[in-house]
Amino acid sequence: MYSEMTDIDISSILNSRGIRPSLQRIRIYQYLCNNAIHPTAETVYTALASSIPTLSRTTVYNTLRLFYEHYLVQTINIENDEMRYDADTTDHLHFKCSCCGEVYDVPFTDISEIHTAILDRLPSGFEPNKIQTFIWGICAHCRK
Repeated sequence: MYSEMTDIDISSILNSRGIRPSLQRIRIYQYLCNNAIHPTAETVYTALASSIPTLSRTTVYNTLRLFYEHYLVQTINIENDEMRYDADTTDHLHFKCSCCGEVYDVPFTDISEIHTAILDRLPSGFEPNKIQTFIWGICAHCRK
């Protein structure tokens, strides 16, 4: 996704959102950008703990929450109360394989069509603050 981003690039992004760029924050954001697997906080921690001995689970959870609050990531709660994180904050759909459990991005150029249809059907006075659309099925890898 953003594989060419350097530490300086990531520091600049974090600074532009009012986030102080510590080593842990840089590595967590870099991991999210370079691994479009929609990881959980635990997945992020497991992937980075060996290379950052001072990293704690609390730091990962707090950093992911900070990134969400500053619109650097979106949260995906596709099922089972399992919060996942996506560095791609553009409008798109998600597909979860019911076999392997992987979550994939599904590009959708005019997602506003879906949003408009949903908004038109909301009862009067309702005001949504987040719309997510999920698709479940079997991915191409598992179908083989």
